[in-house]
Amino acid sequence: MESPERVELPAAFEDADVDVLVQLIADMMERVMAHNDQIPLSPESLTRFHSRTAPGISILDYLRRIVRFTKAERACLLITLHYIDQISARMPAFVLSSLTCHRFVIAAICVSSKCLCDAFCSNSVYAKVGGIPVAELNVLEREFLRIIDWNLTCTGEVLQEYYVNLVRQFSKGGYVISDAQSYSSMSSDSDMDTEFSPTSSPAPTPQPVMQTLHPHSSANVPSASRREPSTFLIDTATLAPEAPQPPTLEQNMAFAALQQEHAQELESESDMDTAR
Repeated sequence: MESPERVELPAAFEDADVDVLVQLIADMMERVMAHNDQIPLSPESLTRFHSRTAPGISILDYLRRIVRFTKAERACLLITLHYIDQISARMPAFVLSSLTCHRFVIAAICVSSKCLCDAFCSNSVYAKVGGIPVAELNVLEREFLRIIDWNLTCTGEVLQEYYVNLVRQFSKGGYVISDAQSYSSMSSDSDMDTEFSPTSSPAPTPQPVMQTLHPHSSANVPSASRREPSTFLIDTATLAPEAPQPPTLEQNMAFAALQQEHAQELESESDMDTAR
């Protein structure tokens, strides 16, 4: 049997084709979600990013839709993985699953575009593209910023490391970085470390985020990784699938109460806007 044709990708993520980058990110997210969906949902683990049912659109198509209509930059796409690692470390209850991924992604793209780009869309556009009401996106944006404590930047080196590991762990194979060594030597002599951060100091090292994995699973961190293990610097292929468990009555009741609380907050905000 002939080995599949390998496609060489640029050494730097800034030069990679946007759709290839979307495929790499979606592939990793789908594998993480597949394993996290096996973890029983508890009332304590519900967050504002949870939806009642999984959206009917795949995360790959969802990301492609976002890129198509908002022209999201490569850095904004890659930094979403950094945000997930950071928020998982700050908020242990948060788990990337099919119930949280889509709403988290649209909120992450919204805030990263405002932080990193000179031009970006309005919240009404992001909400329409993401398939949620604009008032709901406003709530998600505020919650996102509160949890991450407005730490919206990281160094270009960190994003490059995510890119390299995504290529190495791509489940379908076929991609290889053309010359990673040349990029390393080039970036050491450039100001790339400050390109996505307002200061020249290095970004904090992400802490291990083991709650994003199945509690009885093992994971291998790529030897090339210089940082602590995180959600997206792991090899999820080593995790054995288990049969998913449906939510219990108590979980459904807790979710309904949370949704009612969100609805009351949205109604109260709407009343305040009308009063103005």
